[in-house]
Amino acid sequence: MAYWLFKTEPGCFSFDDLKNRPDMTEPWDGVRNFQARNFLRDTVKVGDQLLFYHSNIPAPAVVGLAEIVRSALPDTTALNPNGEHFDPKATIVNPIWYMVDVRYVQPLHSIVTLERIKQNPLLADMPLVKRSRLSIQPVTEAEWQIILTMGGLGEGLSGEKKGP
Repeated sequence: MAYWLFKTEPGCFSFDDLKNRPDMTEPWDGVRNFQARNFLRDTVKVGDQLLFYHSNIPAPAVVGLAEIVRSALPDTTALNPNGEHFDPKATIVNPIWYMVDVRYVQPLHSIVTLERIKQNPLLADMPLVKRSRLSIQPVTEAEWQIILTMGGLGEGLSGEKKGP
């Protein structure tokens, strides 16, 4: 099992949107970055866990947990000429883009903002902290546990600084 951070703008698709889908499951489509696509196609597997991250808002944050329930398959949104994710180079034979299905697991007891993540020295090596714009990012098991603790779901040291 691996751990991931999946970014989404809540105005496009939020954690609550995922919760309200049938079976609390939805295809994670529309990824149009080759490195993120490669993660989806080659590395992300059924059973992997993910941090659901709301981006492009005043206080970006990890808001909940989800899991991968179906591994990569061609992203059919690339084939729809009327859709916002259309790619004229994609075909049924050469799909180019891939998606996975994700299922809602649970919210964090308290969201973990990007500001809090950046202030935590134990998370300094996360791609998120290093200003990666990738919408799909690997997370180490240690980082996963720290974020869970910061969000009120784990036990142990969070690495957060206390006081002024």
